[in-house]
Amino acid sequence: MSTTKKIYFTLRIAMAMCFIGHGAFGIITKEIWCNYFGVFGIGTGLSYRLMPVVGLVDIVMGIAVLLYPMRILAVWLVIWGLFTALLRPLSGEPFAEFIERAGNYGTPLALLILTGSASSNMKDLFAPMSADVQPDSTRLKYVALCLKVSVFLLLAGHGWLNLIEKQSLLDQYGSIGFAQPEHVAKVVGIFEVAAAFFSLSGIFPGLLFIIFIWKVASEAFYPSYALFEWIERGGSYGCILALWFVSKKSNIKDYFDPGVLFNLFHTKKIS
Repeated sequence: MSTTKKIYFTLRIAMAMCFIGHGAFGIITKEIWCNYFGVFGIGTGLSYRLMPVVGLVDIVMGIAVLLYPMRILAVWLVIWGLFTALLRPLSGEPFAEFIERAGNYGTPLALLILTGSASSNMKDLFAPMSADVQPDSTRLKYVALCLKVSVFLLLAGHGWLNLIEKQSLLDQYGSIGFAQPEHVAKVVGIFEVAAAFFSLSGIFPGLLFIIFIWKVASEAFYPSYALFEWIERGGSYGCILALWFVSKKSNIKDYFDPGVLFNLFHTKKIS
């Protein structure tokens, strides 16, 4: 399988995981969602009635990504991922909660850039994103840039939450046997912030695979709803793994050219 196809399928599966994992929390009516509905003045009772509806829609979209990855699904996940992430600081949680979820909106954006999936033609939004795309080096540079920024944000955000000793993280460390979870949180926080800067700089690209293993393993230890938490963070794993695949291609250096960026989303296949 070509490197481009590996990137494509990694991002596509990550998108599905984001939708399905998030939807699962709606189905099981996760209590904290009441805070997010509350941003719009929706009471607890109505919140619990709406959660399964939102969850079911997310799960259906996640399955659709696996079966028929329409461009509109990626566009929607960029919007939906940004919106749901913003609800966290808007409901009183630290701003780090927003940037820590960069994988949710960075993953579909990277896939759109990779496949050149935007057009003024509405019909194209309902066409599938092809795994046979042949992006040139310029497009791959912008895929790399999108993934680097996303990985930086998600690692820095999670590291920040550790440094401010988020209670659920302390509970996580305590549940797996650490007697002083606050110390563990500080060490993990420093490691993840440092890893964020390494990933952004492009130094030692091989380190990305180690960070990928770390993220996949560390997200598996949530005290409650561990499986759903792990699945929902598929965007984080996908961004890191896809960036590792991109880093293995030669001559991938990020740069900014407004003229090139303007044309990135043209639907015509680049040969």
